[in-house]
Amino acid sequence: MKESQFIKLVILFFYTIACVNKNAAHTASDTDKDKVAATSIVVADTIERGKVVTPVLCKADPAESYAVYIPGKSYNETLPVIYFFDPHGDGSYPLIKYKALADAYNFILIGSNNSKNGNDWQTANNTWTTLTNDTQNRLKVNRNRVYTCGFSGGAKVATYLALHHMEIKGVIANGAGLPDITHAGNFGFSFTAIAGQGDLNMTDLVTINSDLDKTQAVHRIIFFDGRHEWAPENTMNIAFAGLQLDAMRQKLTPINETFISNYVVNCKKQIALYVKMTKYLNAETETRLSISMLDGLTNEVNWFKVEDGSLKKNPLYQKQWQAKQNLLLTEQNIKAEYEQQFQQGDMNYWKETISNVQTNAKAQTPMGAMYQRLQAYLSLAFYSISNQLIGGKRDNEALYFVDLYKMADATNSEAWYFSAILDARSSDAKATQEDLLKAAGCGFRDKERLLKQPEFQSLGTSINLAEIESKMR
Repeated sequence: MKESQFIKLVILFFYTIACVNKNAAHTASDTDKDKVAATSIVVADTIERGKVVTPVLCKADPAESYAVYIPGKSYNETLPVIYFFDPHGDGSYPLIKYKALADAYNFILIGSNNSKNGNDWQTANNTWTTLTNDTQNRLKVNRNRVYTCGFSGGAKVATYLALHHMEIKGVIANGAGLPDITHAGNFGFSFTAIAGQGDLNMTDLVTINSDLDKTQAVHRIIFFDGRHEWAPENTMNIAFAGLQLDAMRQKLTPINETFISNYVVNCKKQIALYVKMTKYLNAETETRLSISMLDGLTNEVNWFKVEDGSLKKNPLYQKQWQAKQNLLLTEQNIKAEYEQQFQQGDMNYWKETISNVQTNAKAQTPMGAMYQRLQAYLSLAFYSISNQLIGGKRDNEALYFVDLYKMADATNSEAWYFSAILDARSSDAKATQEDLLKAAGCGFRDKERLLKQPEFQSLGTSINLAEIESKMR
């Protein structure tokens, strides 16, 4: 590959990082089985409570649809609402995952079926306008408590919309950030970042959070043990609690002293546990989170401020903090090495490197989390480069990177889908069928894309698309 051409691909890769339409959002299968409980309707003004209902077609534009979950308890008053944006346009997925939280906090949850990676900002705006007009005319929504939440590319959509629509009072950005937020000044919504320790975008979210420390904006970051995926329920619970506390601070809902007191007690216990385990970085992160949650609501916030200062003076904290900085520097240097190697075409290097990364990523340590991020970084790099080469009809070069993609992330449906495209271009119907079945087995379910792919259409009846469709979850 010519060096100038390759550099353009690498630049494009970094530009699109965390915005590609991959299957990472659904690495977990814990909610797939619950999809059978989702009820389908076309248009109805009376929507059953306590069930995820999808698709609900927008009256003004039936091409736009959404999933909705209304808490099972009776409600006569208007309720807060959270609009969810999944990178695949699967509106029901986060609703099924977090419906217990909706019941606990008495929130309406709505998930767009149209917002997905690959859409431009104007499309996102149009979806928002249609979605909110329809839902707020048909449901008892508290228009003073409108929130957005998204994962990966959906997190960027959730943030973008809040920057352009003043009615949004809070954003939960799971697994990705929008750097524009750091230049927006003191915006009028709270910003909650959520990052898995093994998420390739974790360092970006930390940087955004640090930049927001220099502003007056209400913001916080929550970590969990995981990779690039929708956060587990217990982590999202903290984010929901933050929305409740923010609403109390903004006088959008009455002060709930019991809720605040319980939060304080639980956080103090968690900090004490971290200190006992000598996890001083975790303890300090918890204190800063609590300060963001409680500031302006209770004098107890002063305890957390004092504790934060004390932890930062602790020599063991300082040692752990420096070790973390050293690890981040190591990660940065390793990525720089990978960037150089992308254009070398050395399969032996990549075989050894990928094997090493996969082995080290299994460790339940900060070093293991770093290798999880590197593993995701390589997967995304190979995706982006493969996608561009396939789009440019440079099949021989694409084959090399697709093979690396399958090696680095064998459970990613896109790797096998790309492989099937190259098989079809080589008129190998048998290999095409096998790779598409593997893609389906790894979670590929975009039937429209499958049926419209010109390479598969050219093979005609040589491949059994119906069989492949039947394997899609």
